[in-house]
Amino acid sequence: MTVGAGIGIANFTFDDGQGFWDWVNLCDNGGIDSIWQSDRIIEKTPNLEVMSVMAALAGGSKKLKFGMNVASMGLRDPVLTAKACATIDVLSGGRLLPAFGVGSALSRDFIATGRDTKGRGKRTEESLQIMSALWREDSVNFQGDYYQLIDASISPKPVQSPMPLWVGGSAPQAIARTARWGTGWQAGIESAAEIKPVIEAIKVSAGELGRKIDDDHFGAGFGFRFGKQSDPMVQKYNEVLEKRLGKDPAAYSAVGGVDEMMAMVEDFHASGAHKFILRPIASGTADMIEQTKMLVEQLLPAINALN
Repeated sequence: MTVGAGIGIANFTFDDGQGFWDWVNLCDNGGIDSIWQSDRIIEKTPNLEVMSVMAALAGGSKKLKFGMNVASMGLRDPVLTAKACATIDVLSGGRLLPAFGVGSALSRDFIATGRDTKGRGKRTEESLQIMSALWREDSVNFQGDYYQLIDASISPKPVQSPMPLWVGGSAPQAIARTARWGTGWQAGIESAAEIKPVIEAIKVSAGELGRKIDDDHFGAGFGFRFGKQSDPMVQKYNEVLEKRLGKDPAAYSAVGGVDEMMAMVEDFHASGAHKFILRPIASGTADMIEQTKMLVEQLLPAINALN
């Protein structure tokens, strides 16, 4: 059982493409476990398309693992997604961490792409089954409500065997999907107290199905910034988070120094999380690189000491 820390990004806050790659290079050589890209399409805030980022990271990094946090299968075709993931895994030498969820019914992505929010849970369930089978088997037959396959196969298969399949979501249906098909679970913007019953329920449900998800395949994340609560960047982040969640943002980010951040890591760890996606509260290339350097130099050694 190990504790690991990756880094997560949603908004494209870099000055330009080169700034992004300078940051990736820092992560790649600084001991960061993985990079996780959020999946957002229709939004005024700058965001990169998640599968394109996965493909770019396959060639633009050497050691990093990378994944989606999380890609909406309510929007995507499972055969094309399975093929893309297999391709990326082959070209990266087995470093992709595929992670999927249903997608929010409130997202404008559904309307813009002509996909109905109704039935997105069932589509996701069928997609998880199809992708898992295509990554493993040479001939896949599937008859579902939304998708049908006859003697389907993709080649080459992923380097990783079995291919990881992380699942997101905390609703009862998401818990059931994770227990039945997932190899890991990744929390969204949730507190340590909120993830504990979810992790416990997944373990119970998986056990009832004769499955076991490794303890170190349960992940959580939070925002961090080396600085002060009074920093304008932190105040803006808190305002956005409070508006989005309708809750006190204090449980979802750590601001200050290593002590404050490790206190949150330990709270999440006690709730069952072993993998962490740490989201820099930063803006611009220089700020992102500075915050990430402090993460590498100060916080990672403390997190690694938990192993």
